[in-house]
Amino acid sequence: MREVAIIGIGDTKFGELWDMSFRELGIQAGLAAVADANLTGEEIDALYVGNMSAGKYIEQEHIGALIADYSGMARDHIPATRVEAAGASGGLAFRQGYMAVASGMHDIVVVGGAEKMTDVGDVLSTEIQATAADQQWETTFGATFPSLHAMIARRHMFEYGTTREQLASVAVKNHKHGSLNPKAQFQKEIKMEMVTRSAPVAEPLGMFDCAPVSDGAAAVVLCPLERARKYTDTPVKVLGSGQASDTLALAHRNSITRFDATTMAAKRAFKQAGITAADVQLAEVHDNFTISEILAIEDLGFFPKGTGGKATQDGMTALGSKLAVNTSGGLKARGDPMGATGIAQVVELVTQLRGEAGKRQVAGAQIGLAHNVGGTGATAVVNVLGRVN
Repeated sequence: MREVAIIGIGDTKFGELWDMSFRELGIQAGLAAVADANLTGEEIDALYVGNMSAGKYIEQEHIGALIADYSGMARDHIPATRVEAAGASGGLAFRQGYMAVASGMHDIVVVGGAEKMTDVGDVLSTEIQATAADQQWETTFGATFPSLHAMIARRHMFEYGTTREQLASVAVKNHKHGSLNPKAQFQKEIKMEMVTRSAPVAEPLGMFDCAPVSDGAAAVVLCPLERARKYTDTPVKVLGSGQASDTLALAHRNSITRFDATTMAAKRAFKQAGITAADVQLAEVHDNFTISEILAIEDLGFFPKGTGGKATQDGMTALGSKLAVNTSGGLKARGDPMGATGIAQVVELVTQLRGEAGKRQVAGAQIGLAHNVGGTGATAVVNVLGRVN
């Protein structure tokens, strides 16, 4: 397999973007990535687009062809493929693009992710997000996405003594990081009391424990590492990529306080990269709920099982620590347009590894990890990136 580099990145602001359509979001991010890579459209061999549920959110399917059409790539008849894996759609699209270049099938690949979620009401949006869970055994009986994660949180608290304040510390940290990100949906710090006293969603989770409904898009450009210097002075290498699956329904698992798909995807990515979790300086993990980040940093091997909450409360995942987690603000503060999230994680890592993150820069960053989850852990994708010195 060939070594692969990221040579261009682009993204939109995340948030309630009423004045932009789905296609405008995707094209804006894609054009920014292509411009960043100093490419012409004729050099692009293929397009991959991560998207969870445009058919329900905006009543538009056939997303790959749509983006190829409105970005001007259809005239060259390049293959354009939509990738869907619920909240992991973006991360999986990146992995598909990476494998296409690594295999030699394509040389220049654009990978994007986009979602337009605010064109429907909150109730319908919650129902759409719940389609990532098991319809027969969970949502039919009234389980929502927040309530499933609330059960995970409550069980984690029972088994390991995780506290309400430790859950809240995830939100406090990520909002602080988000306040340093000009493209984040929420750019304001919050206090512990705001989280613990926020309106209940599904006990023990409140409003500030949940990622927002968001619009947005992100894109990257991939090429063989040996050709990367032709396009950029700051290429970032894909060191490893791993993917794993688990049962769709929580009830079918041995434990709901660990996501085995995350552990296996990380194990595969680390093996390919030739590193361990201890070598990672920054990570963008899937924090659609505060409990999700705690599970992630445990299941990825950064902290022993049951200690993620305390580690977060003690500041061990904040900027300036040995491991900086969700420097972008994460899904919680940057926003969570579900198809775009996994690509936005990669964009943040590349920005950091280039040394271009400004006030939220991780000093001396060499290796970063992106962790993207679909459903309640039924799909997990882990991509490891490294600075090219």
